[in-house]
Amino acid sequence: GRDDERLARRLTTDTVVLASAVALGLCLLGLATIKPLFTVLGATEELLPLISEYMTTWYWVAPLDVALWASLAAIRARGNTLLESKIITAAAIVNMILDPILIFGLLGFPALGVQGAALATVISTGLLLLFTLYHLHVRLRVYAHVIAPISEIIESGRHMLIIAIPAILTNAIIPVSNGIVVAMIASLGVDAVAGFGVAIRIEPIFLIPFYALSAVASPFYGQNSGAAKIDRLFEARRVLLRFCLVFGLLLALVLIAAARPVTGLFSDAQSIQDVAVLYLWIVPISYGAYGFVMSVNAAFNGMGKPLPGVVISTCRVIVVFLPLAFLGKAWLGLGGLFAASTISNLLLGAVAYAWLGAQVARIRS
Repeated sequence: GRDDERLARRLTTDTVVLASAVALGLCLLGLATIKPLFTVLGATEELLPLISEYMTTWYWVAPLDVALWASLAAIRARGNTLLESKIITAAAIVNMILDPILIFGLLGFPALGVQGAALATVISTGLLLLFTLYHLHVRLRVYAHVIAPISEIIESGRHMLIIAIPAILTNAIIPVSNGIVVAMIASLGVDAVAGFGVAIRIEPIFLIPFYALSAVASPFYGQNSGAAKIDRLFEARRVLLRFCLVFGLLLALVLIAAARPVTGLFSDAQSIQDVAVLYLWIVPISYGAYGFVMSVNAAFNGMGKPLPGVVISTCRVIVVFLPLAFLGKAWLGLGGLFAASTISNLLLGAVAYAWLGAQVARIRS
């Protein structure tokens, strides 16, 4: 937003390099620990050779995938979400074409079995990464030279980590929250845990529009805050709120109506369905607020202010949800536990709206 092309190129380049280096390190660690790791996870001696065959190839997806997604973020940050969606779709199509060829040995290729499935992912990701890097470097000129003065690289890394570390903590809150809920539900029996598992498998499918919205919110707020276009930031907040609330309400109505048949696709057991249906009757009421919080957290990251997102997400779980969950479970059982999640989302949605407005007003002043 500030038209600082040199800094933008430096940050883009160093982000891709740093993220890829971390992913490569994790890849090598994974390759060195396949047998002990999967033994701890419960794999039998009969399965370990198959697991090793698959993972030895699949682990190489990690650095390629991270480099691809970091590059796609650079495209999105420049406002081109259409190209990003085309690349992601193309990667999926190439993977689907290569899978049967490499798994079953079609068109003269050797039949590689499970290793073929992993290799198909490596090849499709690698091909699309090469295309993305070519487009960014040759067509858009967004990369700087990899070799730069060490002081510039350190400053660039510091700038990235200021955003990245709080963002990692924010994203880690969701699985931690789900883990706490599972632990609390476990005392109510196996079917209750299974029903909750069904519900949280269904949930992400319906939250996809909110994930997409948050992906757009980050570069939008970053560009416009850098350019000090305050009116656009306030208008974006209003649009985000209206969309999230209206779409969230419609989504809740759809899920309330479709909860029983949808959960029936995952389990035939009535007791498991009952738990999943109860969840889908209560929690989706707050999906609009939850989606708005996701977009607000992304907006804060885009403006280079990641700490509010960490505070909002942490307070949602520790300050609001946990006390309400214990009380709700004690008074109303599973329904009270799920209602605690709904109330937490609604309360933090209001906090997020006010906090984002205050941050934008601070930019104006």
